[in-house]
Amino acid sequence: MSKWIMSILLSGTIIFVFLSQASGKEIVSTLADQQEVAVTIYNENLALVRDQRQVTLPSGTVDLALREVSARIRPETALLRSLTRPGGLTILEQNFDFDLLTPRKLLEKYVGKEVQLVRTHPETGEDRFKTAKVLAANDGVVLKIGDRIETGVPGRLVFPDVPENLRDRPTLVISLDNAKAGQQTTELSYLTSGLGWRADYVAELNQDDTALDLSGWVTLTNQSGTTYRDALLQLVAGDVNRVQDQMRVSKTMMLESAADVATSPQMREENLFEYHLYTLQRPTTIRDNQTKQVSLLNAAGVSVNKEFRLQGNPYYYRGRQGDLGQKLKVGVFVEFDNRKQVNLGIALPKGIVRVYKQDKQGRPQFVGEDRIDHTPENETVRLKLGDAFDVTASRKQTDFRKLSGDSRYNYCFESAYEIKLKNAKDEDVMVTIAEPVPGDWRILNESHKHRKASADTALWKIKVPSKGATILKYRVEVKY
Repeated sequence: MSKWIMSILLSGTIIFVFLSQASGKEIVSTLADQQEVAVTIYNENLALVRDQRQVTLPSGTVDLALREVSARIRPETALLRSLTRPGGLTILEQNFDFDLLTPRKLLEKYVGKEVQLVRTHPETGEDRFKTAKVLAANDGVVLKIGDRIETGVPGRLVFPDVPENLRDRPTLVISLDNAKAGQQTTELSYLTSGLGWRADYVAELNQDDTALDLSGWVTLTNQSGTTYRDALLQLVAGDVNRVQDQMRVSKTMMLESAADVATSPQMREENLFEYHLYTLQRPTTIRDNQTKQVSLLNAAGVSVNKEFRLQGNPYYYRGRQGDLGQKLKVGVFVEFDNRKQVNLGIALPKGIVRVYKQDKQGRPQFVGEDRIDHTPENETVRLKLGDAFDVTASRKQTDFRKLSGDSRYNYCFESAYEIKLKNAKDEDVMVTIAEPVPGDWRILNESHKHRKASADTALWKIKVPSKGATILKYRVEVKY
């Protein structure tokens, strides 16, 4: 029997006295044995951990208890191999012990068993021991002491042992057959949840809204139940396929790579299968229950286009509507091309872009934010920052006629509209009017020339003078 160990709960009400768990055949490995750890984190609460440890193993069958693995490990994905003697380890069985030692758990494991109840004499300070049987440990402890049943027992409980299935740290126990005794370096690879990352961007517009400076940050969150010290950190941007709520990572993803693309000095970016891999160029510690930010990219002077846009609705082409709205909101958008020619040209992971602009005193002010999806090189990034204050619109239907048809499948309508744009700014603005017209349609006449942007969208670019207004009038025929 191994030595007794005493652990005292801070409240002073319970004492744990237990035997050490390690049997003669169990080799315990802790973070002190760790030689290297690498963590690859994917977008959707998934990470690949590669944990290298130096252990000394006897020959033959042995249980290797790897402590302080992720508490949210997916045990079915675990793979242990020897780097020192490839092929020297044969895995027989593995068990993940995640039932962790707590006062409540210990009490629950001792329901129906005997413990020692210690009461201290208030005057002499002498400890008196009595044998008690634990009857329940749900919302408190229920003990049987002799022929009495007691609850709310004053004193301390002493336990003779810790059950084998209770561990003080998440532990993966692997039963293996070792061909040759001695010290060797092993690598444990596994997938785990509890680790995630997202990209956050900060952009600052220049005074005339023609360019911006863009910074990207990676925000990491570790809720996996363990700490990764001095880890090689890699991030994968892309949508990895899930099968029945389980995330899988193809071996090809871990092996294929292509040329590097310059990003922040801290991060190197490369292609990985059909995704993008970002590697931090220095080791970093990712502590349990910690949020960490790392610089991803910095780009200055990225050319942007600003757009005022009034968006229509297809419903008012189907019937008589009359007034369609006063002081309508005109959206404000900025867009830029993700190209090297405009000082960018790197793969942008999905995330939120927050945009700032300096006021006349040079103080940056928040002017809006929008979410972007994964954006490869040479694509356009478009952000809606809000609605214009000084640019407004009103829309009304000035005419409507049914030309033909007796059901919703053969109607033909003719309708006319008037859109008035007002500009209270000190400079002229250009407003884009986007009208989604249903069915087969044609513009019969118009005050400003339109462009057919798609099968169901007519676009007008309307210049509105400073402190003035411009009216768009058009007539359209729609067939269903």
